[in-house]
Amino acid sequence: MRARGGRLTAIRGGRPAVLPGRRRVAARGTRPVAVRRARRWLGVPLLAALLAGCGIRATQVPTDFGPAPSRVPCALSGADLATQAGRGIPVQVFLLCASQLVTVDRSVHIPDGTAERQRRVLVAQGLLDQLAMTPSPAEKQAGYTTDVVGGMIVSGPRGKDPEGTFRLSSRLQDLTSSALGQIVCTFADSEATAADDGTVVLGGPDDRPLRRYRCTAQVRSHPGAVAPPSTEVTGE
Repeated sequence: MRARGGRLTAIRGGRPAVLPGRRRVAARGTRPVAVRRARRWLGVPLLAALLAGCGIRATQVPTDFGPAPSRVPCALSGADLATQAGRGIPVQVFLLCASQLVTVDRSVHIPDGTAERQRRVLVAQGLLDQLAMTPSPAEKQAGYTTDVVGGMIVSGPRGKDPEGTFRLSSRLQDLTSSALGQIVCTFADSEATAADDGTVVLGGPDDRPLRRYRCTAQVRSHPGAVAPPSTEVTGE
């Protein structure tokens, strides 16, 4: 028996052994699990300090990326739809949303007793005014915009123009592709302004030939890139 490291050990078979009742010393190269975990977590504040010193703010997980969007693009609630529709003759106009033409509910006011021919012109003017109107806050939040500018006036046929013609106070070639698409698709979708085949005949203030326009799926999907197809009106 000899003293070793402050403990009494006995010699057995030429090898030292710890006497009963004594705690066995852990093998060299191993450490208790609690000690290893504690040292590992001690490195976290050090890492945060190093990141702060480099101008990088440490964040905690999970990271809060803010609240989810409150409104789906191009979608209006029932209350918003009722507000925009208002009183009068219910109509629909095409606004721009997500680079497409999307309908929204509106209303136009026509005096009672208006003759049919004049009524069509008043409806067309009402539709044009609605297209030029600044979208409501709810529509803006949903992503709606318009390319139609205010101040345009609609008139009916003149001279030898065919019945159902609408002339704008602005030249059609001066309109953007999106604005022309909005007007054509809105007029062509309205029973009050469209011809029997769903087309619309438009002209400007000058003597350029009238053109019959169609609203196609390509125009509704890509109004900024695809102009409404048209054919010149002759012999009508």
